[in-house]
Amino acid sequence: MRTKEYTGIDLFRLAAAFLMVAIHTSPLADVSETGDFILTRVLARVGVPFFFMTSGFFLISRDVCHMKRLWDFEKKTSVIYGAAILLYLPVNVYQGYFQTEHFLPTLLRDLVFDGTLYHLWYLPAAMLGALLAWGLVRRFGERRALAAAAVLYLIGLFGASYYGLAEQLSGVRCFYTQLFQVSDHTRNGIFFAPLFFLLGGILAQKERKRLSVCVEGFCVSFCLMLAEALLLRHFSLQRHDSMYLFLPFCMYFLFGGLLHIRGKRLAFLRDVSLVIYLIHPLVIVMLRPAARLLGLWELLVENSVVHFLTVGAISAVFAVGAALLRRNYQTKREVCDRDRDRAYLEINVNNLAHNIRELRRLMQPGCELMAVVKAEAYGHGMYETAAHLNRMGVRAFAVATIDEGIRLRLCGILGEILVLGYTPDGRVRELVKYDLTQTVVDLGHALRLNAQRRTVKVHIKVDTGMHRLGFAEGEMEVLAKICKLKYLKICGIYTHLCVSDSLAAEDVSYTRGQINRFYQVLDALKKEGITIPAVHIQSSYGLLNYPELKCDYVRAGIALYGVLSHAEERTIQTPDLRPVLSLKSRVVLLRSVKSGESVGYGRAFVAERRTQLAVLPVGYADGYPRELSCGKGGVLINGCYAPVVGRVCMDQLTVDVTDIPNVRVGSEAVLIGEAGGEKIFAQRLAGACKTITNELLSRMGSRLTHVIVSP
Repeated sequence: MRTKEYTGIDLFRLAAAFLMVAIHTSPLADVSETGDFILTRVLARVGVPFFFMTSGFFLISRDVCHMKRLWDFEKKTSVIYGAAILLYLPVNVYQGYFQTEHFLPTLLRDLVFDGTLYHLWYLPAAMLGALLAWGLVRRFGERRALAAAAVLYLIGLFGASYYGLAEQLSGVRCFYTQLFQVSDHTRNGIFFAPLFFLLGGILAQKERKRLSVCVEGFCVSFCLMLAEALLLRHFSLQRHDSMYLFLPFCMYFLFGGLLHIRGKRLAFLRDVSLVIYLIHPLVIVMLRPAARLLGLWELLVENSVVHFLTVGAISAVFAVGAALLRRNYQTKREVCDRDRDRAYLEINVNNLAHNIRELRRLMQPGCELMAVVKAEAYGHGMYETAAHLNRMGVRAFAVATIDEGIRLRLCGILGEILVLGYTPDGRVRELVKYDLTQTVVDLGHALRLNAQRRTVKVHIKVDTGMHRLGFAEGEMEVLAKICKLKYLKICGIYTHLCVSDSLAAEDVSYTRGQINRFYQVLDALKKEGITIPAVHIQSSYGLLNYPELKCDYVRAGIALYGVLSHAEERTIQTPDLRPVLSLKSRVVLLRSVKSGESVGYGRAFVAERRTQLAVLPVGYADGYPRELSCGKGGVLINGCYAPVVGRVCMDQLTVDVTDIPNVRVGSEAVLIGEAGGEKIFAQRLAGACKTITNELLSRMGSRLTHVIVSP
C-alpha cells in the first residue's frame, strides 16, 4: 500500500463511541430483548477492542517500542484518567462510594483495574495493557508475545463468557474466586487488553489483506461470534459478556478492512469520540432529574430508543464543544511556544506527502520508495520525518551509520532500514537486535561479518565507477563467494551513480556505462544461479534523469524534501516538487545607526545613511552559513526582503529593515521559505555559498526546534 491515511480508523472511532453509549442505554430493550442483546452484548463489544487496537497500531513495534512514545501514551492516559476521576467524584459521593467497607483496598483495586465508575475501567486497562504488550514484545519478540497474550486472553475468557464451564472444576473455581478478590472482572489490562494491543501492532507492519478478504473474514467471524454469544446466553454460562472466543478474529478483519478506507485524517473525531465515551454516563445521570423536572420521564428515560438518541446527542454536543475548546487552546499554545523559540525549522508534512506522490508517479511499476533520512533527514529531523513517512506508507529507509538506524528503531520506525556506510564487525549483535540491513563493502568486510556467527541481513554494493565503497564489477568470483556465506542473508544489491545529476553528453555517457556495468554484474550472478531479491541503482537524480530503469527501490534523498542540489538545474523529468523545510526566526531587537557607524565583527558594514537594523537570534552555529554575510544573504520580514548586513555571527545576524514598514520586536523573519508571496529558496542560498543544497540543509543545527505543520 503506497498511501497510509487512516480515515477509516478515525470514522470508526465515532461509531465505537456511540456503541459504548448503546451498551449503557440498551436502545432496543423496548423492542426486542434478543435484538438488544445482539446490539449491546455482541455487536457493541467490538468498541473497546477497537480502541485498544488503535493504540497498539500506533504504539507497538515489531522489534522495539519507542520508550518515549510509550511514556507519552502512559502520561497522557493517566492525565485523562485523573480528570475523569475528578469529574465523577460527585457521582461517587452520591452513590455512597466512600462509605463502603474496606474503602482503601477497594479504592486501590478500582484505580488499578476496575475504575471508580463502571466505564472508567478502560483507562487503567489501556495503561496496563500497553505496558504489558510492550514488555512482551521487548522480551520475547512478536510471535511469542502474541502467544502469551492469547493465553492471557483465554484465562480471561473462562472468567467471563465461559465462567459457567470453569466453575464446574473446583480447582479452577478456586483460582477465579481468588482472582475476583483482586479485580471484579477478567475484562482488564492483564487478560483483555494486551492481545488487542498486539493485534493492532501486527496490522501496522503487515501487508494489507485485500478488502474482499477482510469483509468476508469479518462476516464469517462475526456470525460465529453471534452464534457463540447466543449459545452461551442460552445455557447461562456467562459471568460477563465482554469476551468471546471469536472476538479477536472479528477485530482482526474489521480493523484490516478499516485500513482500506483512505482520505484526509479526521483528527477532530479522535477528541470527540473520547469525550463521548467519558461523558455519556454523566449525561445519563443528569438526564433523569431533568426529565422528571420537565415531565418527560416516559419519553426521555423509559422509551429506550429515545433515551439512547437523547444521551448520544447531548454527549455529542458536549464532546464537540470540548474538542473545539481543546483545539483552540492547543493552537494558541503552539503559537506561543513558537513565539518563544529564537529560531525554528518548519516541516510541512503536506508538501512531504505531495513529493512522495510526485516521485512515485515517475517510478516503474513494482518499484518502492526508499527514503534517505541520513544526516537528520537532510536537516529536516530524522525521527519526525521518518515517522510521517511511515504513516504515508514508506517501508524502506536508508541511513549513513548504524547509530542512525538504531535511533530510528528506538523511535518505533517500521520497515527495512539500510545502513549505507561501513559498520565494524564488532557491532553485528546490534545489527541483528535492531533488525538493520548492512551494506557489504568488500570481501574482508563480508568475512568479518560472517565470522560473528549471527545471521545478518545485507545489501551488496557494487563499485561501477564511483570508486568509493563497493566491489569492482570484475570481482565475480568474490561476489559469488559472498552470496554463499552462511551467516549473510543477501537481501539486495546496488550501486551509486556519480554524475547522474548532469545532462552533459560526457556525463550521460559515463552514467550509461555505470548502468551497463551494474546490469552485467547481475547477469553474471544469474548465470551462477544467484538471484538477489532487491536491486536498486537510482537516487534522486537517477530517477529524474533515468526514470526508465527497472529496479526494486529508488533511494530518494534531496528530491524527497522538495529541492534539488543546484539552482536552475535541468532534469529530464520535472515533477512538481515542493520544499518541505522553512527556517524562521524573530526580531529580538531594533537598533538605529547613523551614517558612518559600523556594525558587527571586523566593521564589515558601514552605514551610508541612517539605518534601521533588526537583530535575529540565529547564526552559523544554527546552520545559516557565514558565507551569506554582507548582503549575500537576506530574510523576509512582513513579506519584504531585508539583506544581511555585516558578518553572520555564531548566534546572531543583523538585517537592514530601513525601508520595511511596521517591523517590531517579535516580527517573524523567514530565512528559508515563503512570506507574502516572496520566496527564498535553499538552492539560492547554497549557490551564493558555492555549495549544494544538500550540504546547506544538512548543516541545520541541532539547536533548532522542529515544528511540524500541515496547513
